[in-house]
Amino acid sequence: MKVYLILLMFLIGFVLTLHLAMNAQVGVIVKNAKMGNAIFWTIGAVTAIIIGLTSWEPEVFSRLKEVPVWLLTAGIMGAALVFGIAWVMPQIGAGPAFVMMIAAQIITAMVFSHFGILGSPQEPISLMKLLGALMLIGGASIVTFAK
Repeated sequence: MKVYLILLMFLIGFVLTLHLAMNAQVGVIVKNAKMGNAIFWTIGAVTAIIIGLTSWEPEVFSRLKEVPVWLLTAGIMGAALVFGIAWVMPQIGAGPAFVMMIAAQIITAMVFSHFGILGSPQEPISLMKLLGALMLIGGASIVTFAK
């Protein structure tokens, strides 16, 4: 595996944590998590359009009809996810929120890889992978919940 891709994903994890905490804080400051989230998604949508226009390819729209509609619901999921996180994080704290998300992501990623879901390379769940996932979840829990 390429080291730069691993480092990039680490950076993305950092930025995701920062982004979600910032979104939650906007909701707290404006005293309306839904509106704070809407502001974030509006800015994000404009940014996505600008980035998309840098590689304009009109054929994309004709190929869009090949995409199953259920895959396009990911945009809805993303908005709901960020809203949920922005609403919950100020109530339970960033640590517990991220431990729960990390645990769910590890379990889901292992299942996706095991079965090759959504184009993921198929990699069976092994006892060592399961042990590693449990250790990662346990370690994150200790860091978050230990006094």
